[in-house]
Amino acid sequence: QVHLLESGGDSVDVGGSLKLSCAVSNFRRPGHKFCLAWFRQGPGEQRAGVAAVTYDGSTRYADAVRGRFTVSRANTNETHTTLNLQMNNLKPEDTAMYYCAASDSDRCLSMFHFLFVDWGQGTQVSVSS
Repeated sequence: QVHLLESGGDSVDVGGSLKLSCAVSNFRRPGHKFCLAWFRQGPGEQRAGVAAVTYDGSTRYADAVRGRFTVSRANTNETHTTLNLQMNNLKPEDTAMYYCAASDSDRCLSMFHFLFVDWGQGTQVSVSS
């Protein structure tokens, strides 16, 4: 099982910025090429895709965050990588638990929840007005 550990969540004011990181390790095999994504789940809401990035750097964003959030990954070596999410101009509706997840699917940029089999525990982002 791939291990994912999120960090960087915090409470910020409207218009502020945060950077989330996800440390990814314990690949199924050295050099394992997989897709990574950020999801979020607000109070009373279903978990939804925020941004995804393939091993070769192709990205996709949810409409609600496009232009404000930037996803990136640093493939450190064959067994570790880091997934980042730079979030700017934060809004109250961005308040949620943010999760990183890994997928082997070539359809991962669709950010369908069921395509992602490995998940982190989440990090909380709260935006207040």
